[in-house]
Amino acid sequence: MKQKNNGLRGRPDFLLLVLTLLLVGFGLVMVFSASSNTAVISKSSNFDALYFTKRQLIWAVMGIVSMFVIMNIPYTVFKKGFILYFIPVLIMLILVPFIGKELNGARSWFGVGSLGIQPTEFAKLGLILYLGSLISKKGDNFRDFKKGLVPVFIIIGFICGLIMMQPDLGACIVIGACSLIIIVAGGANLKQLFLAGIIISSLVGAWASISIMKDPTGWEYRINRFTAFMDPTSDEQNSTYQLSRSLQALGHGSITGAGFGHSVQKLHYLPYAYSDFIFSVIAEEFGFIGSLLFLLFYLFFLWRGLLVALRCPDTYGTIVGVGIIGLFAVQALVNIGGVTGAIPLTGVTLPFISHGGSSLIVSLLGMGVLLSISREYNRPEKPQQSRTTAKHTQTLRPQHSARK
Repeated sequence: MKQKNNGLRGRPDFLLLVLTLLLVGFGLVMVFSASSNTAVISKSSNFDALYFTKRQLIWAVMGIVSMFVIMNIPYTVFKKGFILYFIPVLIMLILVPFIGKELNGARSWFGVGSLGIQPTEFAKLGLILYLGSLISKKGDNFRDFKKGLVPVFIIIGFICGLIMMQPDLGACIVIGACSLIIIVAGGANLKQLFLAGIIISSLVGAWASISIMKDPTGWEYRINRFTAFMDPTSDEQNSTYQLSRSLQALGHGSITGAGFGHSVQKLHYLPYAYSDFIFSVIAEEFGFIGSLLFLLFYLFFLWRGLLVALRCPDTYGTIVGVGIIGLFAVQALVNIGGVTGAIPLTGVTLPFISHGGSSLIVSLLGMGVLLSISREYNRPEKPQQSRTTAKHTQTLRPQHSARK
């Protein structure tokens, strides 16, 4: 049930804010550790050991400032105002496959000098705000298949279709899983959701079959990388190279780790040690014990964020909050699962930890929205109500004495 706004705003959840800043700080430390040895001998990084760390620090400052700004804006503004964010992101998604910068076989970036903008990262938050607004407006009609689920799946399918034009399978998986969490949190009929899942799976399977027949050579490499986790030693010089090196890092870390800064695999062996495979460096340097403590800390952060979302008295705030925490949880699961060989590698970053400007800024923007939501249930009681209660109590006392 929606509470009446008394015009006052509560304090943001201080614990969640501290946990966020600690994650960002730890991410900066690990980016330095994972990148400094290779950056100092690379011409592309100007032989600067702090090249990647400086970039990450700039993005962190930008993201934290944005987080504090968003935190002080009532989250209900985004229920209609999300369109001002979503439309520019949608335009970038449409343009990037044609005029974007190609990297690792995907045209997913807009190059701005030495920096880059990845529209897909911004689309994740935009879709969460859009779905939260749409589902909360529909209310009970969301449980109707035609009026509820169909429009939502059309929006999700359209966004995923634009992303696959780049292509970026990992982002599609993350967006699909996060959207499913939002749909369930919004109160969808589970039977209808199961039926929709069968239909969508059939359509995706048909599309994949046609794509493979049109470009068998291009898809062969993608399929080999996707299935590499089943046998990491089958092709260590090609499709399973990254996973094989990642597992070697995990093994070298053992129980207590090699020590901070003493990772071996980050020395030109493990590709993207400071971004996609940064958890492998954490495991190698801090071992099983350090990795476990990090995971427990991350789970505590997710639990606190989920608690903030569930405490919100407004449906829109709850759905958006669950969606933001769901996004972090899914990305962490896909990233850590991939580098440990539990699931296929998809090139998804670890939120707040991996090097990457777009990912870090969007994560902190999302935290700004979540902290704004936390100010709703921390709203103080209106002073006028307290004075009215006090006057009412004083009025009753003389009457009680007279009866005596």
